[in-house]
Amino acid sequence: MSEITIIPTNASFAQIGEVISNHQSFVLISHVRPDGDAIGSQLALGFALLAAGKIVRMINEDGLPENLAFMAGSQKIEPPPSTPIDVEVAIALDTATKPRLGEKALHAASKAKLWLNIDHHISNPGYGDLNLIDSTSPATGQILYQLITALGLPMPDESRDAIYVAVSTDTGSFQYPSTTAITYELGADLINRGLDVGTINSNIYDNYPYRRVELMRALLNTLEITPDGIVANWELRDQTRLDLALMPEDSEGLIDIIRAIRGVQIAVFFEELADGKIRVSMRSKDRRYNVCEVALEFGGGGHALAAGIRMDGSLAEVKRLVLDSIQRKIVSGT
Repeated sequence: MSEITIIPTNASFAQIGEVISNHQSFVLISHVRPDGDAIGSQLALGFALLAAGKIVRMINEDGLPENLAFMAGSQKIEPPPSTPIDVEVAIALDTATKPRLGEKALHAASKAKLWLNIDHHISNPGYGDLNLIDSTSPATGQILYQLITALGLPMPDESRDAIYVAVSTDTGSFQYPSTTAITYELGADLINRGLDVGTINSNIYDNYPYRRVELMRALLNTLEITPDGIVANWELRDQTRLDLALMPEDSEGLIDIIRAIRGVQIAVFFEELADGKIRVSMRSKDRRYNVCEVALEFGGGGHALAAGIRMDGSLAEVKRLVLDSIQRKIVSGT
């Protein structure tokens, strides 16, 4: 299997291996509002390290999402303790910028002497003492699969299954353009290692709460498409979240419904958050329309075909600013 493409500023697998060999205690952290790649990456590396005899804590600012509680070992994901953990190494996973780990999580890991940053977001500035960033990888879980196998670390069942969840969810079930032959080889190897792909896929994609269907109905009532048919957007008001008793993960993946509309090249999801900010998720089907560039304009980040922002301002104002920026990209053809 091909190895990860490593840019010159990145640490090598061997350097990451030295850190693992020379230290005993680790805390693994992923971003707020974690998705399958975030939690999957924590469990994949966390259980590999546990099987290698290391002391490991896995924390997330927002805890474990309900939709990922089926994952073996997921009970190990815990909210940050109020006092800092006595730990040697902190590892940030699938997190483009350090603040996205959350203030409580950062406080919990503040005693760490060394920070590793393992990620696949092109906008990641390399905030770790050692960084392993591959923006060509479709998921952080794929980077960890290559790291674990390259270093000869154990791959217990929890790690095997978590890698699959991480990669499957971040590739749209192996559909997105970032999916490569390496990704399919990874999946085949995991199945050869005993992965029950049917059961896990059922848990990922066929096990939604009814409130998600109600949310979809509410979103469709806000759907707007530009006259040229290129950009589709919808919005989620905070009052709708309260009315439907929504969980953060309930909207995961729904943007793909409007992304799939024939002729639409860019899909945008605007969401009012409880803290007064607006969350913007963007997906592009055409590499000519780099939504990461739009996100960076407003302090966000991500990938060329999938990016996000958190902005201050009213929903109407944020929509105007972001959609105007997207329209300029379309007109300029970049």
